[in-house]
Amino acid sequence: MIIAWVLSLLLLLSSLVFHLERLASLEIISTHTGLQSSQQFIAAEKALLECEQHLSNITEIINASCHIQSAGKNRWLLSSKEMPTIEILVLLDEKTHTATRLNWRQKFDPL
Repeated sequence: MIIAWVLSLLLLLSSLVFHLERLASLEIISTHTGLQSSQQFIAAEKALLECEQHLSNITEIINASCHIQSAGKNRWLLSSKEMPTIEILVLLDEKTHTATRLNWRQKFDPL
């Protein structure tokens, strides 16, 4: 009877260790995924900021890291080429050549 009780405790402890290892590995994967996605988001934002700063002189943007579309009336739609795709609407002032961000959104591609 005591041997069965000891074996059940050992089985319970081994099951606990297995679940703790699995939980720790999932937490590591979650942390890594969060860091990677935030780095990609920051990189996409930096690319858009560069395009936004050079929007008044479009010829300067040789290897544009974003798509540029005219939205009419001095409005431009900029979207990043890398994932995650961020899209911003910018108003370009003709006199001062400064760009003002009106709106932004993250585009989700359908699977």
